[in-house]
Order: sequence, then C-alpha cells, then structure tokens
Amino acid sequence: MLMKNTLIQLLNQVFNEQGSVKNDEYLVHCPYCFHNKKKLSVNLNTGKYHCWVCGKAGVKLDTLFFKMGADKIHLDKLHKIFGNSIVSSKPTTSVEKTVSLPLEYMPIWAGSHRSPDYRNVVKYLKRRNIGKYDILRYNIGYCEDGPYGGMIILPSYDKNGILNYFVGRSFYDGGMKHKNPMVSKDIIGNELLINWNEPINIVEGMFDAIAVGDNTIPLFGKFIPTSLKLKIIEEGVKRINILLDGDAIKQSIEHAEYFMNNGISVHLIDMGNKDPSELGHQVVTSMIEKSVELDLYKIMELKFEN
Repeated sequence: MLMKNTLIQLLNQVFNEQGSVKNDEYLVHCPYCFHNKKKLSVNLNTGKYHCWVCGKAGVKLDTLFFKMGADKIHLDKLHKIFGNSIVSSKPTTSVEKTVSLPLEYMPIWAGSHRSPDYRNVVKYLKRRNIGKYDILRYNIGYCEDGPYGGMIILPSYDKNGILNYFVGRSFYDGGMKHKNPMVSKDIIGNELLINWNEPINIVEGMFDAIAVGDNTIPLFGKFIPTSLKLKIIEEGVKRINILLDGDAIKQSIEHAEYFMNNGISVHLIDMGNKDPSELGHQVVTSMIEKSVELDLYKIMELKFEN
C-alpha cells in the first residue's frame, strides 16, 4: 500500500494534477488526445497504461514519463518503486496496433449488381447524396460477411496513401450502426487529400467530410488529435473552419482558442442541431462563405452562452 501511495504521489507530480484512483487504476487526463475527462488509465500494480478514447497504450511507465517531460529525479523514483521489471533508463517505443481493411472488404465499383447487399449499399449512399465520384475518390467499399458484414467501409489514408483508419456504418436498420477498429485515433484523417496551403475544414465524421468536400479532415470524434494539431502549426495553415455538431460547442470553442493563440484565423460554423452530412454540400459551402472570423470578444460571448 505504501508503494502505491508513493506511485500515486509521483504520478500527480508528473501529470501536474490530482488523478483519480479506482480499483488499482489511476485515471488522469490523456496527454495524447487531450480528452476533457480523465480517460488515461495507469495500472498501479503493473505500470501498464491505456487511453480509453484514443487507444494509446504502453507497458512501460518511463515512456509515458518522457512524454510528460519528467526529469531524472522522477525517473529515479519510478525505478525505486518498480525496479528494472517494467522500466528502463532510456525511452522505449510502445508497440502500435496497425490497421488494415476487413478481409471481406469489397470496393463498391467491384461489387456484383446481382447482390442484394450491393444494391442496398448503393441505395443507402444515394439517400446520402454520395455519387460515383465520391465512391471512387474515397475508395468506399462494403462487407457482406464477417465482423463488418452489412456495413459500408469508409477508409482514410495518410500522405503516402497508406491506410491509417477506417469507419464502418451499417446500411441496414437495426443492430449496431457503427463499428470502428480498435486502433489509435491520433492520425490525420484523409491526409492524402489535404492541401495545407488552402483553408482547412474540420468535421466529426467521414460522411461529414464527404459532404463538405475539398480539404476536409474528419476527427472520428469531437477532439483534435495531437498529430493534427502539430501538423497544422508545422504547415503554417492560415485559416481553419470548424464544423462540429451542435452538441460539441464546448470542444469547438477549445479548439478555436488553441488555433487562435497560434496565430491562425478561425471560423466557427454554427451547425445548429444538424451535421454537415444532413445539410449537404451547397448549404454548408454557403455557411462557410458567410461565416465571420472569430475574435476574443466572440469567444468570450460563446463561453458565457454555453
């Protein structure tokens, strides 16, 4: 018990906050995805850690300590608690889970017209105003069988054209609507299609990104990954349009402040109770064109309202 208490005190110092403890699990804010709740869990017995939002995980606490900028004093204390069983004196690279398309994945363009699933997929996409151009551009496919059976598959690719994520969406009513791979979301969605010299649009999901069109990055949630934040700063992006759903106004304000503090022009598009995929390309484009750049006064006004 004494060693656990010592470890908790050490973790509080390294994370510079008071973590929560439940059943030998230490919960704290994740330094990778910056979720507003304490979603990074550290096992006080083994030192293994895992974020329940972005999926970042590791088996050696020193890796996490280096991420937090811990000094030699903190690392020495960690060694005294665990010895050499789970920590090392040098930073280590945790094993990342790689993502691959389901084995049953079939590009829509290669589907059989005789298949009921194929016909239902095409019908579903038409209802969402997704045509042949979008199907080819985003390499949209579907699965008839397997874990993703009855689902549309929407892949995302990095700047080199390598798959970095995908989402599954059922095209039938009932059952599970969404199914995503258990891998880190600390990626840049649709990076292959992004021109960093032009304004960037940020949305929640893949269907939203398709509806908005050119230069749109899906977050696969409401929070901006660390890799995307760094990339935007590194590339010197001049303007960002934030188009998150109406229930994510708090996160939208936080994202806007971050980018404004880094000298980037931010336009926060009020989506009301709908998302971009519901409003459609023309409506959203018009909203972006009519939007006004945020300033500190407007930020304060939004904070008071929400």
